[in-house]
Amino acid sequence: MVPDPAAAHFGDGSFPLGPDTNLAVGEGLGGVAAWLRGALRLALPAGSDGLRLAVDSALPLEGYVLKVAAEGILITGGSPAGVFYGAQTLRQLLPPSALRRAGGESWALPYADISDAPRFGWRGVMLDVARHFMSVADVLRFIDLAAFHKLNVLHLHLTDDQGWRIEVPGWPRLTSVAAWRPATMLGSRVHGRYDERPHGGFYTADDLREIVAYAAERWVTVVPEVDMPGHMQAAIAAYPALGNGFAGGVRTGWGISTHVLNLSDESLSFCQDVLSFVCSIFPSPLIGIGGDECPADEWASSPVVAREGLRGPAELQGWFTGRMAGYLAGLGRQVFGWDELLAFGVPKKAVIAAWRGVPPAVTAAKAGVPVVSCPDISCYLDYRQSDDPGEPTPVGTLLSLADVYGFDPVPAELSASEAAFVLGGQANVWTEHMESARRVDYMTYPRLCAFAETVWSGASRDFADFRRRLDAHLPRLDALGVNYRPMSGPRPWDARPDAPGHPRTLADRLAELHGMTADLRRA
Repeated sequence: MVPDPAAAHFGDGSFPLGPDTNLAVGEGLGGVAAWLRGALRLALPAGSDGLRLAVDSALPLEGYVLKVAAEGILITGGSPAGVFYGAQTLRQLLPPSALRRAGGESWALPYADISDAPRFGWRGVMLDVARHFMSVADVLRFIDLAAFHKLNVLHLHLTDDQGWRIEVPGWPRLTSVAAWRPATMLGSRVHGRYDERPHGGFYTADDLREIVAYAAERWVTVVPEVDMPGHMQAAIAAYPALGNGFAGGVRTGWGISTHVLNLSDESLSFCQDVLSFVCSIFPSPLIGIGGDECPADEWASSPVVAREGLRGPAELQGWFTGRMAGYLAGLGRQVFGWDELLAFGVPKKAVIAAWRGVPPAVTAAKAGVPVVSCPDISCYLDYRQSDDPGEPTPVGTLLSLADVYGFDPVPAELSASEAAFVLGGQANVWTEHMESARRVDYMTYPRLCAFAETVWSGASRDFADFRRRLDAHLPRLDALGVNYRPMSGPRPWDARPDAPGHPRTLADRLAELHGMTADLRRA
């Protein structure tokens, strides 16, 4: 099974599960029961002598016990979420064919006694739909696969320089202009290649509500991110008054744009309108505002510096973040932002996503700031999977299956009390080089299987044992229609010779990160 449960014992014998198996549903578990009937494609009529779902508050909140014996199947969870995870484990006890869309079969479940609970409360995956738009159907499928592996947070990166993906009342040009770019860069930016084909798309309010509701049924919290005050070129292209004199279009190349918000009253009002709309759609207590990679070049002569009594343009981002944090607090929400916020003063109750290697997670935890570990050198699934020249658009450092499996969200430098501020971990799927859901599959799986185990199972893990279990797990991905990377390496049609990459060594990246995190040392 993947992730590996805390304890699993199997006995001789099996219990038949089929269309006529009765289902007894405990209080508050109607949603889990409805999902399970759909997932198994079985009627499961009401009754007490087959499969039973129950809550036992003595168990950990997301923990469960799954028992299969002669008298039937019992899934008990510490909450409905725990029961849901027990049901996901039940699906892995079935043959891979049970995961296909054909229904109405009967299967023999082996006698089993499984006890399990997650190591971390934040088991996340970020999906970037700004660089390459993904349809609602593709996002829902992404959620299904994440939930199958017991991940419980979808960080949805909705806006960036290369595209704006949500409608906002009162700002129609965000969807008519900011959601579309005239061309897309092919491969690493060092090559300067473009396809000259328009790309774009956006989600309506109803689309977003559907995504949120679908995720909630699978106990996945959707944490939205609207990056600000940097990574805003698409919005500024639609509304130039938000910028600092820029009059160009939506960015077509990768990399960091220097065109940022001007932080005028109009810009602040715009950001508040966006956040108000986002909060009306997403019930997540945390709302992502980015805060990363924001060059201060265009703020050199900002009148806001003198007006607010700041010492220089470098202090503007901290001032802006404080304003947005205060606005979100008034809506009952907290800031979720990238680790650059550590250098500017972290708002009260904010959560930091530590991506620039390991040091930011250490800095945050030692300062008592809740942090989600997602260092690029371990968790960026756009990074290349091997040195095989057939890997599509190989960028970044080598991040193999074993490398991902070796990740631990808790840095070794932390004491036990400091480690308590590490909420968990997150894998990030940046889509500059993933032009389709099929390509997202290839780059994400099976590495996300390995990552899921790092945030669910215990700190002590065995990669050889995981590889053995993964061999049994891959047919499940086949049944689910996942275009995962074969263990034998890329196939001839996986290569992207039209979109060349730019591989990096780990040593080079670590040196680069050391320079990038100088702001933390200064802070």
